[in-house]
Amino acid sequence: ILSKIHQRGIAMKILYYYLIIINILTFLFFATDKYKAKKNLWRIPESTLLLLSFIGGSLGGILAMNLFHHKTAKTKFKILMPVFLVINTIVLYYITSSIDL
Repeated sequence: ILSKIHQRGIAMKILYYYLIIINILTFLFFATDKYKAKKNLWRIPESTLLLLSFIGGSLGGILAMNLFHHKTAKTKFKILMPVFLVINTIVLYYITSSIDL
């Protein structure tokens, strides 16, 4: 029983570290894209920003959007980012409630 509890703890740590890293990475990608937009440089594709948000970085993406006022006028970002946050939250809830090693 202790082994299962220990394994669950490790799995939860990995999940939380993943979420921290993907959200920081997504935030930085949005920030970099905003910087590049201002400097008229090569941009990060919107598909990359959306993919990072979809795979767990939605909170970081939403924070960056609001902080840097970036992509806030784009309809697909206004719609998809909150949808991704809800999906990410549901998936996180499902994973954390069903981890039973």
